[in-house]
Amino acid sequence: MANKTYKGAKPGAERTRFSPDFIQNFIVNDPAGLLDFLYTAMPDRKKTAVKTLLKYRQVMVDGEVTTQFDRPLSPGMKVSVNHTRPFVVFYNRRMKLVYEDDDIIVVNKGYGLLSMGNDKIKEGTAYSILREYLKTKDPRNKLFIVHRLDQHTSGLMVFAKSIDAKERLQHNWNNMVLRRQYVCVVEGKVTTPQGEVRGLLAENAQHMVYVTDDPKIGKPALTRYTTIRTANGYSLLEVELETGRKNQIRVHMKELGHPIAGDRKYGAKSSPISRLALHAMTLRFVHPMTKKLMDFSTPVPASFQSMVK
Repeated sequence: MANKTYKGAKPGAERTRFSPDFIQNFIVNDPAGLLDFLYTAMPDRKKTAVKTLLKYRQVMVDGEVTTQFDRPLSPGMKVSVNHTRPFVVFYNRRMKLVYEDDDIIVVNKGYGLLSMGNDKIKEGTAYSILREYLKTKDPRNKLFIVHRLDQHTSGLMVFAKSIDAKERLQHNWNNMVLRRQYVCVVEGKVTTPQGEVRGLLAENAQHMVYVTDDPKIGKPALTRYTTIRTANGYSLLEVELETGRKNQIRVHMKELGHPIAGDRKYGAKSSPISRLALHAMTLRFVHPMTKKLMDFSTPVPASFQSMVK
């Protein structure tokens, strides 16, 4: 790979010039082992060169990097070969990559992880972790925040990889986002199987969100909920947002008389799993560029279920 020395650099200091990935994609037509398939798909390549590609993680099957030479392939599978470098694989113990294409990234964010930086914290956020991953793949890659989750809320988030995708999602959020479903565990027994909480929400100088009757300072908010299970002094609820105000679910559960477990800020008296028991479980939206329906779901966290066994 070519190197380039920039003017002003100290002797011996070099910066690597970026070479774009050269990736070939193949569709499997007949059942085969991976190595045999690659031999057939790239007849001009020496067998030793093909084995090297496999060894150094430059082969991907249906979006998953593999080095298994005898991996069985079925018709319809997609095999990708990166002739430039090993595929960059995302891994972070606090966040899982759920989906990625040329325009968007969907992740499952862990609790305690900031969505983006603030005045005190710049690195170690969901945004900075993803940005570093994209820059490793190509220094020209960009990342844009579309929406946020509270630091102590886990679950699904979408980011944009282009300013066009970001603006289309944000400017048409209410029309393009078809479903945002959360799951939470609240204190006490919620006896009504289904219900809703609506009203005006405002925020004070201490960043506390509260219910108000004043339309000059409050913004309309509507939260719908369904009780899944009640046990041990707690209730597991499915919650859907009709509006997306800051701390909306947390404030509305407090108004309902059942604050979310672990939410000391909004009136909870207990924290049995040492975290805020709120998780963004389902995210359904229209892709900003392709207009396809994107539908993602995650399981109810095991710790939530353990509270209402």
